[in-house]
Amino acid sequence: MARVCQVTGKTPIGGHKVSHSNIKTKRRFLPNLQKKRFYLAEEDKWITLKLTTDAIRTINKKGLYTVVKELRAQGQHI
Repeated sequence: MARVCQVTGKTPIGGHKVSHSNIKTKRRFLPNLQKKRFYLAEEDKWITLKLTTDAIRTINKKGLYTVVKELRAQGQHI
């Protein structure tokens, strides 16, 4: 699954496109993913993450190093 946020785990979800005449056809709602480079000062290196904009706000709130520690505890390679 390529379209997954590394921090929040958000994935595409399914739903309906509804026309004016109320005809429903299948569609996908994709998460707002961005590729973002961060400088990890504690390890003196750059890391690239595939994140939703919601996860970027989480990193701004908690701090990058805290989020990276949580991801490594879950077993992700960063």
